[in-house]
Amino acid sequence: MAKVIRNIAIVGVVIFLAFFIFTRPEDSANAVKSFFESFGSLVRFFQTLVSKGG
Repeated sequence: MAKVIRNIAIVGVVIFLAFFIFTRPEDSANAVKSFFESFGSLVRFFQTLVSKGG
């Protein structure tokens, strides 16, 4: 039963993402850009911690 619910959730997320990408491509691009900028900020944060700790 849990497998069925998991598969339904995955299909739902994929359908939502496809709908979002095709109906609002600029917002989708901005979301991806923001995600990677946040990841870069997180990397810089940890690099700062490591450099000040050593």
